[in-house]
Amino acid sequence: MHPDLLLLIGISFSMGFTPGPNNAVASYSGFNFGIKKTIPLIFGVGLGYTLLVILVNYVLISTFQKFPIIQEIIRTLGTIFLFYLAYKIAFSSVSTESKKENPVKFLDTFLFQFVNPKGVMAAMTLISKFVLQEDYFRTSITVILVCAATAFLSITAWTFLGKFLRKFATNNSFIKRFNYAMSLLIVVCIVGFYI
Repeated sequence: MHPDLLLLIGISFSMGFTPGPNNAVASYSGFNFGIKKTIPLIFGVGLGYTLLVILVNYVLISTFQKFPIIQEIIRTLGTIFLFYLAYKIAFSSVSTESKKENPVKFLDTFLFQFVNPKGVMAAMTLISKFVLQEDYFRTSITVILVCAATAFLSITAWTFLGKFLRKFATNNSFIKRFNYAMSLLIVVCIVGFYI
């Protein structure tokens, strides 16, 4: 399993660390609210994606294969939610008050994992490729652990990137432009789901 494990880690990391809706929201949150206030978002993505992978692995993979319309429903719901998130990010307040509240909550990111087209496709791809019927339990656990680690590492890294970029935010205009850029990144991800 060693060569397969390295391949699994490589593919999982390439899917997890590339720009996507979760990562854009994490950068936005790290930039605007700091690491501490982004922790609920990090746990929402990490735990939500891990549960998604578990459900796809043990329950949903055959359902998705029998009823491809479910994937379209997920993509549509995910698109609606992403447009809503992009709107919230683009038009969020630039207030400098220390008590400002992060509009993206744990529950938002946790539930979003189940309609996130990128996440659902990544889970299905990794499970289809790396979970072997002849060694189902061990390979399932390996895929779940790698996916969980990737989710937590990637979302945390993008949060720190947002926090790092905050050093260059010298005025409200820069902050607003950053928020617009993260919102636009989410819209670009939406377009990518349909190409």
